[in-house]
Amino acid sequence: MTDSKYFTTTKKGEIFELKAELNSDKKEKKKEAVKKVIASMTVGKDVSALFPDVVNCMQTDNLELKKLVYLYLMNYAKSQPDMAIMAVNTFVKDCEDPNPLIRALAVRTMGCIRVDKITEYLCEPLRKCLKDEDPYVRKTAAVCVAKLHDINAQLVEDQGFLDTLKDLISDSNPMVVANAVAALSEIAESHPNSNLLDLNPQSINKLLTALNECTEWGQIFILDCLANYTPRDDRESQSICERVTPRLSHANSAVVLSAVKVLMKFMEMLPKDLDYYGTLLKKLAPPLVTLLSAEPELQYVALRNINLIVQKRPEILKHEMKVFFVKYNDPIYVKLEKLDIMIRLASQANIAQVLAELKEYATEVDVDFVRKAVRAIGRCAIKVEQSAERCVSTLLDLIQTKVNYVVQEAIVVIKDIFRKYPNKYESVIATLCENLDSLDEPEARAAMIWIVGEYAERIDNADELLESFLEGFHDESTQVQLQLLTAIVKLFLKKPTETQELVQQVLSLATQDSDNPDLRDRGYIYWRLLSTDPVAAKEVVLAEKPLISEETDLIEPTLLEELICHIGTLASVYHKPPSAFVEGSRGVQHKRLPARAGSGESAESPDTVSTGGVSEAPPAVIPSQGDLLGDLLNLDLTPPTTTGPPPPTSSMQMGAMDLLGGGLDSLMGDDSEPSHIPLRTDTPQSPQLHHHSPSPPDYSPTELGGDIGGSPAMGASFGAPPAVMPGSFNAPVSGGLSDLFDLGGGVGMPMGAYVPPKTVWLPAMKAKGLEISGTFARRSGVVQMEMTLTNKAMSVMGDFAIQFNRNSFGLAPAGPLQVLTPFTPNQSIEVTLPLNTVGPVMKMEPLNNLQVAVKNNIDVFYFSCQYPISMLFVEDGKMERQVFLATWKDIPNDNESQFQIKDCHLNSDAASNKLQGSNIFTIAKRTVDGQDMLYQSMKLTNGIWILAELKVQAGNPNYTISLKCRAPEVAQSVFQSYEAVLKN
Repeated sequence: MTDSKYFTTTKKGEIFELKAELNSDKKEKKKEAVKKVIASMTVGKDVSALFPDVVNCMQTDNLELKKLVYLYLMNYAKSQPDMAIMAVNTFVKDCEDPNPLIRALAVRTMGCIRVDKITEYLCEPLRKCLKDEDPYVRKTAAVCVAKLHDINAQLVEDQGFLDTLKDLISDSNPMVVANAVAALSEIAESHPNSNLLDLNPQSINKLLTALNECTEWGQIFILDCLANYTPRDDRESQSICERVTPRLSHANSAVVLSAVKVLMKFMEMLPKDLDYYGTLLKKLAPPLVTLLSAEPELQYVALRNINLIVQKRPEILKHEMKVFFVKYNDPIYVKLEKLDIMIRLASQANIAQVLAELKEYATEVDVDFVRKAVRAIGRCAIKVEQSAERCVSTLLDLIQTKVNYVVQEAIVVIKDIFRKYPNKYESVIATLCENLDSLDEPEARAAMIWIVGEYAERIDNADELLESFLEGFHDESTQVQLQLLTAIVKLFLKKPTETQELVQQVLSLATQDSDNPDLRDRGYIYWRLLSTDPVAAKEVVLAEKPLISEETDLIEPTLLEELICHIGTLASVYHKPPSAFVEGSRGVQHKRLPARAGSGESAESPDTVSTGGVSEAPPAVIPSQGDLLGDLLNLDLTPPTTTGPPPPTSSMQMGAMDLLGGGLDSLMGDDSEPSHIPLRTDTPQSPQLHHHSPSPPDYSPTELGGDIGGSPAMGASFGAPPAVMPGSFNAPVSGGLSDLFDLGGGVGMPMGAYVPPKTVWLPAMKAKGLEISGTFARRSGVVQMEMTLTNKAMSVMGDFAIQFNRNSFGLAPAGPLQVLTPFTPNQSIEVTLPLNTVGPVMKMEPLNNLQVAVKNNIDVFYFSCQYPISMLFVEDGKMERQVFLATWKDIPNDNESQFQIKDCHLNSDAASNKLQGSNIFTIAKRTVDGQDMLYQSMKLTNGIWILAELKVQAGNPNYTISLKCRAPEVAQSVFQSYEAVLKN
């Protein structure tokens, strides 16, 4: 009889009977009783009352009984920690049993008992098992270390188990090696910067040797570990690839995908002209194709991974189009994924085959699949220009079938084809118009309306067609309403005499009868454009449109690189990085392919001297941006009537407070408080401008003023606290913060500081003839905005003033904008505006974004520009070596960012000199294995220190830079500055 009888009992009050049986002298009876206890436990009955009796049964030679008792123990130890201590002696004893199976069973159970009280008792038995003569016991003990680390990491480190685990990587038994790698990888994942798996060519060699002999799961652990290694050069990369390639023919698909991941990563380092590179590409195709003959669920996982591989290296599968053709019995999720890959692989060579196949799919019964197939035909037309004509005729054939959803999808994709190839296939418009009445989906209706509006001059009855849509305007979706509004305005600009009534009707529906803000705003903008300047309206609305790109659904390159490093995991199926779906970012590392990532080693300290350490004061906090409602639009630029009240605080004090994070409440101040934000004009004596409290704009067609030209990111003001520009740049700073803001002091700026070339910030088109181009420079410790103003209008300009919105580093003009007047037409003027960093602070996106308002006698104009963060590096940014070392250690490893600077041909000394010109100071230099390590520091105007390690290898044009900072959000901008300084 089988053990199922233990699960069928319905007796009441059996605990007492079981207790008696467990204490029986007869071994068989005892074993039966334990089986009954386990059966009860399995179906959810509480048998914890029998804990002491079950534990007594541990003292037995019978392996089956011991396993059952251990099973019970694992389940109830958590709820009975005091009783669990009774079992410790048996564990210790079992770890010395002559039978290796019992030793392994004891150590495995020890790892599963998650009770703090008894973990320390288990250290000694575990230490013995890690050095056991039997490999089965050693491999079990290796996994136990990872489990124990999860319960009490400090204990594992203190007992030296991690070092023992590292030694096991050199074990003679491949399964022990695999489990040691698995355990170390598991521990390393929860401590990303611990550098436990210190991979070097010797340890990699041992792993590759073990790879051939261990089980399939062991192979997966080893391959995943290899994928985290960065080879020193292409020769080592090729050698590893050659030894991993045989895994591609493994029967287990997980092993195959792990091997593909390693090869995809290491191929990055192989020169493309190498013979072996071509051979490897050929070897990668067959295993991927073989994965598609598995069951549907495995096929789907394989297809999601292939989708990533094809985006990275389409040449691998370019000759394998036929395996992605859909089979009639494929589940829908496999069909849709295959369709996606077919389009990615479509090329001039195979397009005829692909189109014939897609046309076939479009007559299937599965609606979702048919829709996707019709879209795919359109995507092929956009991707392969030579096939466009054939695709269009295929789509017309499908429209003739009159199947509703086929017609609608076809119209949506034909709209995209028109956008890719303008003035080429417009002859089909008549056929499309015949199907107007059958369109009921918003996307198809919107596409048809766009076509009618765009080609209104070629359609005789365009006004009638658009009028038919207008009848049920309020029942349409927003997408259709917006498209209809634009189409009718286009029609009016092309045929103004016939459609005046129609355009008034749609503008009235959009602005007065609609409660959708997007529709209202667009209606008002068209209304204002048409009523003030029809010529400008024509230029805006009928402007030439950019061609649409071939592949709009490609994964962004940096994300694709990260996903390639996660092939064979959930990330590659979701097409999302692990940080997007793994709870808590702890343990989730961002991976990069070797061409982009630097060397795998962690940043070394410049010196091994340990110091009790002077720790730097915490840096200034940059208040969060919240939303980008700026003060710029809150300026009433009418002539002043009265002088505003004297400000209660100077902006110096305000800025100082905000930089240290104290001014958040006042930054987001109460809306009822009037805001005093004076604009400096070019006459210092001019009275302060009058300001009003912010209030939401009233959108009526008659009152909609010139604010339309403003940046969409700026709306009504927060109602900021009173603030005034300081009269002089060197105004005294109250509050003892002179060291933070002393921009004038310090070392003089060395010659050769990098100044970016001027770019156009405000084109004349957007500013009624005023063109502003400019750049930022730091000269003698002062940040300057250097601008060229050009008057391209027909009238004289004057009364210039400038204001900045709140920004990440409190940049503000330190004086008025001095523009020599009269500023006559066709004249250009160079203007230098000194800046200080004591204005109001708000975190921007990106961090170095600056929003500016410039006023003259004509209007107020808004633009945004980005300043290089190196302009904010102060002259006293050189740290003492000891302080640098202590600070580097003190900043958490999670705050470290690594970047690659490509195509830089300077040696380390030249790079160091060039960087010093921009206040990036080299503290120490070391040479390790022919690689120069420069340790550098820089300090921002708000007191934030950034520490850097720059690795320069002779003959290698790619540098690696590691940045550490207590405010890690500045790292990206600092890296961009490094790149700009070194490459110019």
